[in-house]
Amino acid sequence: MNPLVSIIILNWNGWQDTLECLESLYQIDYPNYRVILVDNHSQDQSLEKIREYCQGKITTESKFYTYHPENKPLTLNELNKKEAEEEISKIEMPDNHLTLIKNDENYGFAKGNNIAIKYTQKIHNPDYILLLNNDTVVTPEFLTEMVNVAESDEKVGIVGCKLLNADNPPIIDSTGHIISWGRIVDRGHGKVDKGQYDHEIEVMGAMAACALYKKEMLRETGLLDTSYVTLGEDADLSWKAHNLGWKALYTPDAVVYHKRGRTITKKSVIPEMTVLSLKNTVEYIIRYGSSYNKLLFLFLITKEGLFVLTGSIIGRNETNKGEYFNTLMESYLKIFKSF
Repeated sequence: MNPLVSIIILNWNGWQDTLECLESLYQIDYPNYRVILVDNHSQDQSLEKIREYCQGKITTESKFYTYHPENKPLTLNELNKKEAEEEISKIEMPDNHLTLIKNDENYGFAKGNNIAIKYTQKIHNPDYILLLNNDTVVTPEFLTEMVNVAESDEKVGIVGCKLLNADNPPIIDSTGHIISWGRIVDRGHGKVDKGQYDHEIEVMGAMAACALYKKEMLRETGLLDTSYVTLGEDADLSWKAHNLGWKALYTPDAVVYHKRGRTITKKSVIPEMTVLSLKNTVEYIIRYGSSYNKLLFLFLITKEGLFVLTGSIIGRNETNKGEYFNTLMESYLKIFKSF
């Protein structure tokens, strides 16, 4: 029997990407899954468009698949946050359905996903939780491949796929989390896919744009840390699981296309995200890293500091350099105090 997988997608003002993602999901070959879509209090037409999609009134277009009208309509089960938390909905739903949890505010990535994880753990008791970004498009066999890898060893707690850049598919987005210069990075990011990562391999973890988590592992690690709000939650979970003895495997046979950065493309947001990324990286290195990891990361941010001082750092606007340099100095102090 195929293990039950709950697939969780978080939407915030991105219904076009979300519908493309949903349509790709309803064409996969894996037979036993539930889809829970969390809307983080969108201010666009997301709720209306999701309803219309389920009714078969919207035809999605994608370069990755052909739209299938025959699997519509989808039964839509709508819940508000309170109903999801109080387990009001325990009705038996058909396979071709969508559960929509409507949050009353934007809770961020970690808490938004955690609301759905807690809901499905109580209602469905799935064997696996799959976190999937709304700006992804999956291939038909991706989940079958990921589950097969997860089932190969009871100590495998995380499985990652081959994430490719949706706008330029030969470019790799991630082939698993690894440690480089003391912090977690996405293996192969930005490189041309020439088959160099076409081997199953043990890694540190997986980017939460598409990451499969075993229920037993989540019981031990807990869910995503909401103190991060955004950026670094998946790295924190990967490292925590690793330190607790759980394995993470990457499989190249599961391919997913990712429109990375769609929600943070505005120039006004990028500097803020850069600072936040540094703060969050320091946090999980202090929590889980060895002294060697910390020393390597100190060396890395020393180079960053020199780039800031000389004005040669790439991607930081003038108004952000002071804040970024101050964050670097704060990072030095935090890491030194952690030894």
